Amino acid sequence: MKIYTSYFANLKNIPDDVIPISICRKPPGGYNGLEYNGLAPSSSLLSAWKKEPNEKAYRKVFGSILNRLDHRMILGDLIHLSGGRDIVLVCYEGSSKFCHRHLVAEWFNKHGYDVKEWEE
Repeated sequence: MKIYTSYFANLKNIPDDVIPISICRKPPGGYNGLEYNGLAPSSSLLSAWKKEPNEKAYRKVFGSILNRLDHRMILGDLIHLSGGRDIVLVCYEGSSKFCHRHLVAEWFNKHGYDVKEWEE
């Protein structure tokens, strides 16, 4: 199973055999795909970000959250959700903008998985 990241507006470019899984708190209206909230930022972290966007602080807090998770369990959950097919973890921000999904990709990569942003 390959793991990619991308954003909702790019789903039209994702092949049908790659399964999108939302990792945000609330996907946009019209999204009827799979969701995995275990990799979504907390409500308090999102509120703090909206109040004062601070990438360094966000990275620290979200990194701490990720480091408390068991990457093997998360991977098992994602394999179960997707039936073992390739997946793309999606959120809102475009590929060049700061987004928690990039931190999720870094976290998986740190644990030996090859997670990349979907590129056309």
